[in-house]
Amino acid sequence: MMENNSKEVLLSALGVFILVLVVIGVSYAAFNFSRTGDVENTITTGTINMTYSEPENGINLANALPMSDEQGRLLSGTNNVFDFTVDTTINGSGSTTINYAITAVKGDATVDDSAIKVYLTNMDNSADSEILAPTKISELDVTTGSENYQAPSGEFILSTGTLTSSASHSYRLRMWVADDFSTLTNSGMYSLRVNVYGAAAAQ
Repeated sequence: MMENNSKEVLLSALGVFILVLVVIGVSYAAFNFSRTGDVENTITTGTINMTYSEPENGINLANALPMSDEQGRLLSGTNNVFDFTVDTTINGSGSTTINYAITAVKGDATVDDSAIKVYLTNMDNSADSEILAPTKISELDVTTGSENYQAPSGEFILSTGTLTSSASHSYRLRMWVADDFSTLTNSGMYSLRVNVYGAAAAQ
């Protein structure tokens, strides 16, 4: 008799325990929390602008004869120099680097690249500071198309650099017949077009 009572008590206790588990399980399953936030998190992109402005007329040296670098450096005035400006505006937070290049593309030409010299200076604040020393076209590096400023291949490189903030720079290009070029027996000509390229560096 005592054994049966013990079994009944044990069964009752197990029943209560299972009932408690079932109640807790049901309560847990019935509990679900959901909250929709009210605050919007936004990102606004910045802007990068790069402009290249040039005059209507460029260099036009008629009946040009070979000259020394000293003479070439002093060329000035209409038809003797090519002035241009590069403006870069960077709006946005964080650090941004712009890789840029000033290049030249040969146009019509009846004389060799080794016959012509170019000279590039910075004209900011009316200063005439040298960027590219007098150099024969044939001695300039040429773009490969894989540079970080993303210029196409085959262009002569006049200058490269980086910008990290808004800036405006003025440049002056001079070109002349090299003083060691003496095989010009008939009239000849050589033309260049200046290009500017820029691209944001990968972050």
